[in-house]
Amino acid sequence: MDDKTKKSLERVYEEIARYEMYEELINQNPDGLSHLHIPLVQNVLRQHRTTVECISEGKPLVASYFTNAPELYTAMDLHWYCLISQAFGGGGENPHMLEDLEALDDMPLSSDICTLLRLGIYYLDAGLLPRPTAVVPLIEPCDGVVGAHEVLRNHREWRDLPFFAPDPPYYGDERSISYFSNELQRMVDFLEEHTGQKMDYDKLKEVCDETNKQYALWAEYNSLRGSVPCPHGHTLGMACFALCNGAGAGDPEHTKWYNDLIINGEKRIRENDPEVPNQKIRLLWFDVQPIWFANLAPWLEQEWGACVVQDMFGFAPYTPVDTSSIETMLHDLGKRNLLDGPMVRQARGIAANFLTDIENIVNDMQIDCVIVPGHMGHKDGSASISFMRNKCREIGVPFLYIGVDQFDKRYTTVDEVKDRISKFFTSMGLGS
Repeated sequence: MDDKTKKSLERVYEEIARYEMYEELINQNPDGLSHLHIPLVQNVLRQHRTTVECISEGKPLVASYFTNAPELYTAMDLHWYCLISQAFGGGGENPHMLEDLEALDDMPLSSDICTLLRLGIYYLDAGLLPRPTAVVPLIEPCDGVVGAHEVLRNHREWRDLPFFAPDPPYYGDERSISYFSNELQRMVDFLEEHTGQKMDYDKLKEVCDETNKQYALWAEYNSLRGSVPCPHGHTLGMACFALCNGAGAGDPEHTKWYNDLIINGEKRIRENDPEVPNQKIRLLWFDVQPIWFANLAPWLEQEWGACVVQDMFGFAPYTPVDTSSIETMLHDLGKRNLLDGPMVRQARGIAANFLTDIENIVNDMQIDCVIVPGHMGHKDGSASISFMRNKCREIGVPFLYIGVDQFDKRYTTVDEVKDRISKFFTSMGLGS
């Protein structure tokens, strides 16, 4: 393995060591949620170890995103990693984030571009991304994503690699879904050509049948989160998303995890034993959880009795896939990945996408207040803030917009965020 390849795997190896430590700590100090956390840790370890194996043994490896139908990769026996996953590394706050942000400050990139996209470009420029066999990036929902795609595609390190980006239409009608379904077929053809792996449509049926079960169980679990008090804290909703949308989508072991999650939630509701005690405020955090959320959420719970009942990635209005034919599978995977995935779902089209989700979550989960952190890169969301505020007034729920960087605490410090939230809770009479 040459030095460049070793460099590209540095942080993968770090992540493996960190998660091995987490696994050991959980096993040494078990609690009532250990059986739910251990599979999550083991899943991350399995994915990272497979990435190392692909690089070391010359096996096909794809760099991609979660809205590019991960079921297709599983059915083709193709391992993939997410191009921007390093930003969320560490099982909490990324230990390299400050040094990476300081390196970004010196790069010729505009500071008003989404920090996550700039980080992805930095990782490639710094030689920190494992070199894939092929790249299937994302070109929705915003112009920044398209710009980052072009940087990666033309970068000196990757310009010789094959790229294919499924083309997303703007609308969500049947014509648009059919078009995007055809894009997924073109994606399969591209992957077969450049990786040597073949699509097994019988296996795809098995995988989609399994993810259908998982999405249904996830929706059932969300109904439990609507209970008062909410059975769990802020971490498990995001975990629900990761198991369906990451590498290994459709693994039957994940289905078992969702079942175990529901059993634990039902038990906590039955015994009135919520993970977050003394709940006074039921909160919708309507955006991605920032990497510094582990510094904020415990404070919300302990200082204010505020439980994050739902966030953008924990919401699961996914389309079941009809597995009766190849055509129906591709059609419904097209809809699921064009219209249902979080963040992309809300931001790719009209403002009603934000407003409908807010109203449904508030009503279904008995939400007391809505906080939109307002990541500086989510300009689509920022443009819809007045619509969101008016919708919350209409349905009678307090609304707070902050303005943060999901990755850079220098933009708005955690203490400043806490101060804004405290003043909001006090002025709205929440938590008293």
